[in-house]
Amino acid sequence: MDITFLQGLWFALIAVLFAGYFVLEGFDFGVEMNLATLGKGDPERNRTMLKTIGPIWDGNQVWVLVGGAGIFAAFPEWYATLFSGFYLALLLLLLVLILRVCAFKWREKRDSAAWHKGWDIIHIISGFVPALLWGVAFANIVRGVQIDDNAWITTNLIGLLNPFGLLGGLVFVGLFWLHGTHYLALRTTGELREDANKQASWMIYPVIVLGAIFLIWNQLAHSNTWLTWIPLLIAALALVAVIFTNKARREGMSFLATTVAIIAAAAQMFGGLFPNVLPATNDSANSLTIAGSASTEHTLLLMAIFVVLFLPIVLFYQAWGYKVFSHRLTVGEPDEREGQGPKARIAGAYRAAFEQE
Repeated sequence: MDITFLQGLWFALIAVLFAGYFVLEGFDFGVEMNLATLGKGDPERNRTMLKTIGPIWDGNQVWVLVGGAGIFAAFPEWYATLFSGFYLALLLLLLVLILRVCAFKWREKRDSAAWHKGWDIIHIISGFVPALLWGVAFANIVRGVQIDDNAWITTNLIGLLNPFGLLGGLVFVGLFWLHGTHYLALRTTGELREDANKQASWMIYPVIVLGAIFLIWNQLAHSNTWLTWIPLLIAALALVAVIFTNKARREGMSFLATTVAIIAAAAQMFGGLFPNVLPATNDSANSLTIAGSASTEHTLLLMAIFVVLFLPIVLFYQAWGYKVFSHRLTVGEPDEREGQGPKARIAGAYRAAFEQE
């Protein structure tokens, strides 16, 4: 098999893995952000919101683990260079994600309002901060950083907080927050569902404005091809469609629209980056390319075989899990009353196990 094809294939696979991560973990982050707004200081409302993602949030994280491992194995020089400049940001991200695990596992360990409130604050932080950091990181990847002759990033942490990087962070926060709000409207009933729909009805406008500025800026200043206008327009149309689906109370369509917008935005960013994986702003000769950063043909081929064999299994298992936990939740309703039939009983058993861990 031609090595150029394998290199392009693995670049596309990594783009798909991160797009999947942003879609799935994006609404997890959005749900946690909503503890600051939709929760209204009510621990029971917060508990219900967290229950919508309780059985699935850790499975969603698998996508970024596989994506990171894919970069490490398929493009080792890209991986090494990224860590030389993004180390502090990634370390902060890791620390927040560790605290996030503790918040999920320990919130229900004590029947105390103060205890719940403390962990809810951790949840809010672990929703906002990762979304912001991922946005800043990927904005700087497509924008480019200073790279020396030894493939070390010389841009410091302050340099990553440039206007384009910060705008990327705000776009990720806003888009994930909106995505999580639609997820809650889709997964809850009663007052919480109504509040989620109301919040989504005004959130969409700043998200459209910020997203349009960011993607057009990226297209005009950093994209290597005019073809990425296509996913940019798809993202724009999907976000505009949210206005109408929200007014029509088509909650599933609203969630699908934000999903399409996230995937299209990721396609625009990765597509505009090709054939680079990390541009150098100081000297284009130091830019990392797909061909120059890739592993050997044998390594790429062997990895591709494993993906073909095991990815369908992972997708099937995760889709089954989402189907099991697809029924709506009501604030204050005990687990055993949250539905009837075998699927609901399985879901209740999983949630009970989750809360007792």
